[in-house]
Amino acid sequence: MSVKAFKLVSAVEREMLMGDKNYINIECIECCGKNLYIGTNDCFIYHFLLDEKISTAGKITFAATKQLHKYLGLKKPVSELKAASALTRLLVLCDNTITLVNMINLEPVPTGARIKGAVTFTLNENPVSGDPFCVEVCIISVKRRTIQMFMVFEDRVQIVKEVFTPEQPCAVAVDGYYLCLALTTQYIILNYNTGVSQDLFPYCSDEKRPIVKRIGRQEFLLAGPGGLGMFATVDGISQRAPVHWSENVIGAALCFPYVVALDDEFITVHSMLDQQQKQTLPFKEGHILQDFEGKVIVATNKGVYILVPLPLEKQIQDLLASHRVEEALVLAKGARRNIPKEKFQV
Repeated sequence: MSVKAFKLVSAVEREMLMGDKNYINIECIECCGKNLYIGTNDCFIYHFLLDEKISTAGKITFAATKQLHKYLGLKKPVSELKAASALTRLLVLCDNTITLVNMINLEPVPTGARIKGAVTFTLNENPVSGDPFCVEVCIISVKRRTIQMFMVFEDRVQIVKEVFTPEQPCAVAVDGYYLCLALTTQYIILNYNTGVSQDLFPYCSDEKRPIVKRIGRQEFLLAGPGGLGMFATVDGISQRAPVHWSENVIGAALCFPYVVALDDEFITVHSMLDQQQKQTLPFKEGHILQDFEGKVIVATNKGVYILVPLPLEKQIQDLLASHRVEEALVLAKGARRNIPKEKFQV
């Protein structure tokens, strides 16, 4: 039986982004507060402001206002975007180079600071430097079997570590000194400070896309064998039972207490509390699913949508109304820290 945990709401429609230019596709997205950035296949970055509106009936809609767009001049797709709001910088990966641009006017920093030779990159959300005016960036290098760690400041970058991996890395997430890596045939945890690594479980990157996602302090979510969404800590153990996905999941996101997954036909919602599938939303041609500060965003090649969570207390009331008392208790207990106490007073 399903729970209505999320509602799918359009944020940026095709006409706003591309008008009648059919060849334009969305390659990547980044959201920071109200700022939504979109990278396209024709080397443009678009900046929108997202305003959330709630009607008197409680219906949530989003109004996106285009601020500006910027051509990067490389005739290559914009592969990835990551915001470093403390620096007012947007990190832009295009043609294996990470460029620092201003978050407001999208102009490259005057120093021309950049990181070359990056296949993909991620930010360390549990940084080890202690410097509030830098972000720690981890890249998979174009050099074979190589990971590099950088400190990125407002107008300069500094390499701090180069790590060699036993196989070619395909995807990476980072927490403190710990890297969670999808290699060619397996997932591993690697401490880049000590060099100690630990095998997690086998995986064939030739057959399906790896998913490596940091979901909390020292914990990761991975696409495991047999369509399982597996949880792993930096110690190489799992403190939660896996969730059952389809075999062809291409993206995953977290919105406590739910794990959201995207495949080529559906968005599925599983509870982290009892591992049960709670909701299925038809969604064709999706290729991006990410969460940004609690906001879950999905995108096709042509449009951007937001998964708006229904209030947890409303979900609990609906479960009780359907006589699903056990599920309601599990949700109430697990979500206790997220819901004010007065909401439960009768």
